[in-house]
Amino acid sequence: MSRLLMCKERGQIDAYEIQNTLSTLGITITLKQAERILLSMDTDGTITVDWNEFRDHFIFNPLTNMEEIVEHWKHSTFLDIGESLTIVDEFSETERTSGSWWRQLLAGAMAGAVSRTCTAPLDRLKIYMQVFAAKQRLNIIGVWMMMVREGGYMSLWRGNGVNVLKITPETGIKFMAYEQYKRLFLSSHSTLKVHERFVAGSLAGVTSQTLIYPMEVLKTRMGLGKSGQYMGIFDCAQKMFRTEGLRSFFKGYVPNVIGIIPYAGIDLAIYETVKNRYLQIYGHNSTDPGVFVLLGCGTISSTCGQLASYPLALVRTRMQAQAVIKNEPQLNMIEQFARIVQGEGWSGLYRGITPNFMKVIPAVSISYVVYEYMKFFLGVTSK
Repeated sequence: MSRLLMCKERGQIDAYEIQNTLSTLGITITLKQAERILLSMDTDGTITVDWNEFRDHFIFNPLTNMEEIVEHWKHSTFLDIGESLTIVDEFSETERTSGSWWRQLLAGAMAGAVSRTCTAPLDRLKIYMQVFAAKQRLNIIGVWMMMVREGGYMSLWRGNGVNVLKITPETGIKFMAYEQYKRLFLSSHSTLKVHERFVAGSLAGVTSQTLIYPMEVLKTRMGLGKSGQYMGIFDCAQKMFRTEGLRSFFKGYVPNVIGIIPYAGIDLAIYETVKNRYLQIYGHNSTDPGVFVLLGCGTISSTCGQLASYPLALVRTRMQAQAVIKNEPQLNMIEQFARIVQGEGWSGLYRGITPNFMKVIPAVSISYVVYEYMKFFLGVTSK
């Protein structure tokens, strides 16, 4: 910090000086991170810090434990919206040795399981609208009543078992793959840059989706199945393999993988943009926006990500369901996309998005609350 003290002779400190000074100490941060540090000291909204602001900040906010601050900034919250599950960015050596890393992964998996179970009726409603609503000219209420008449209210949770079952391996595979991909970038330098983390995260998402994708197909098939059609997950898998072969477990895989990239990129970019904007306007005295603001940022960012990737998700579901519908042609991704546009118009690419949006807020909220309770139950200390 002595370097920063020398800057007071020029009257003010800006984000570039903070970034350069920390760089000389071997700490690499982005300009946005430097701006966050600056905003925590800036009290007059000038986006610069004078000597009085600098002095008051370190008098009234003394640094006592750097490790605790790093741990607090490093970890992100598990949030599940039924489409994707965020994971902790990385774990320290102490957390690996103590075993708290697997407790956090387990807490996230349990949060996802409870969240998806609570919002399962909306998820099945979305699948039905994606596949049947256009042909039978049904709205949300019509599709809902059709599902209840066919199998009763308990049928609204059909397919949820396999959806919950895949959360734990999906979480574990995504984390393990992310750690391995990070090592590829760390071979050339010691600190990962933002775009490298994005690439590593995207590749980890593709890896986990590839390995658990057959369960995604099973979820769709069971969700569209009628009462008594399948005795369970294994019966559904056996019938699919016997009648359609191994390739049936990967129908819709290509649009699913392609959709990961824009979803992850837009979700991350919008989340950081909204959060930083809030801090610029209201975060004069703190760099921590609080739980409800983070939940709001997560809801907005995931909604924007879904808007960008939803057409690909629709095409994926249609391809997964082709064998379920009688006389349905077996189309590839491009053919299915063209058929939707020609038959239903461009708005048809967003068929079923309303129930998808309806589940975002309850799913995020439930996921967060359960995650915090599970951390407490498993003895994971929040930083």
